[in-house]
Amino acid sequence: MSQRAFPDGFVWGAATSSYQIEGAMDVDGRGPSIWDTFSRTPGMVRDGDTGDVAADHYHRWAEDVAIMGELGLGAYRFSIAWPRILPTGRGTVNQPGLDFYDRLVDGLLAAGIDPFVTLYHWDLPQALEDEGGWPVRSTAEAFADYTGIVADRLGDRVRHWTTLNEPWVTAGHGYLTGEHAPGRRSTADAVAASHHLLLAHGLAVDAIRAAVPHALVGIVLNLEAKHPASPSLLDLEAASLEHALMGRWYLDPIAGLGYPEDGVVAYAWDQAEVADGDLTVIARPLDFLGINYYTRQIVRHPDSAAEPTVRPGTRVTGMGWEVYPAGLTDALEWAWRRSGIGAIYVTENGAAYPVDPAEPERDPDRVAFLHDHLVAAADAMDRGVPLRGYFAWSLLDNFEWAHGYAHRFGIVHVDFDTLERRIRDSGRYWSAVAASGLVEPPGYDDPAG
Repeated sequence: MSQRAFPDGFVWGAATSSYQIEGAMDVDGRGPSIWDTFSRTPGMVRDGDTGDVAADHYHRWAEDVAIMGELGLGAYRFSIAWPRILPTGRGTVNQPGLDFYDRLVDGLLAAGIDPFVTLYHWDLPQALEDEGGWPVRSTAEAFADYTGIVADRLGDRVRHWTTLNEPWVTAGHGYLTGEHAPGRRSTADAVAASHHLLLAHGLAVDAIRAAVPHALVGIVLNLEAKHPASPSLLDLEAASLEHALMGRWYLDPIAGLGYPEDGVVAYAWDQAEVADGDLTVIARPLDFLGINYYTRQIVRHPDSAAEPTVRPGTRVTGMGWEVYPAGLTDALEWAWRRSGIGAIYVTENGAAYPVDPAEPERDPDRVAFLHDHLVAAADAMDRGVPLRGYFAWSLLDNFEWAHGYAHRFGIVHVDFDTLERRIRDSGRYWSAVAASGLVEPPGYDDPAG
């Protein structure tokens, strides 16, 4: 709980994604996304919630930028809604969609906030899914074209670009388990999607650099420590395979190491989707790597005699995820040493907790969560990790995918009836850290005891 200091120039920000906050789903020429379709499919999203309104950021962006300014944030990570730019995924550009992001970028810069643009955060145009989605190669090619359009328009003002957010979730939840849009359940589709997502990333890197030679380009991966439930060989092997299928499956090709062989065998993948030159494109040099971290996974082999993975007394978030800050330290160090990429950002870290209706601004559990993970990030820097910035997830309460509006991650509370914003204690805490560069214990008792 001792004070930790971050260096001058360290980037302090917050993150959001388009479908989760923008609303305005059919305004100014925006086309439908897979999440519009999925959220209208009975039984797929809790309580039948949709992102039709969400936090209405599309109409309230100026208010949200003012809040960021009040918090003293130096950067804002947000995503572009592909169907706002190209309503059917390709073809004629929807100029009002580009105009919206023009206004947002200009507003951020006027407030002294550096825009970090993510080009894809899961809202694929429905028309492209109808043509096969991420399991087909043409979607990667369409993504490169879309990227070039956005980079041409915003590249004179935006320096930091990330191609994809968490491709593991897009492929795994969208095409393997079906718990996210588009809701398909096919191992073959999921593996094909994973390759085409990575190909799309590499093609987008080329498109950004062609349009914005001075750009700093990266990708965002979600990583978590995979710990065996016991020292048994069964559990050790199971944890190693889970690590290969989540972490190494995406980081290794980006780092020029190809797909992990144990993962290829586990998927029984014949790699028919991999064309000559694809791995070279995927491994284009990057300026930075973004890491999203929330928890760890304790892995138990089905035949193991290990105890249940969640033990009584374990500190958990409102999502039931274990609070495990040391996993952030390990994930940052592993990703840096494995990839050799010279700049790392924590692009998402945060937690959902229940709201006290009487005092929705008070969130001591989230304050403690952020404090503990900031200490873990400082520990990673002590190990040599070139950590350059940290983005809290999320700026606002939002549409939490298949969970609808049941869970709240915001450092700013949103009343979804009135759309009123109120800065939480966690937002004030984050603001104090951003102002001073110092991480100090919370000003009240740690709820973990």
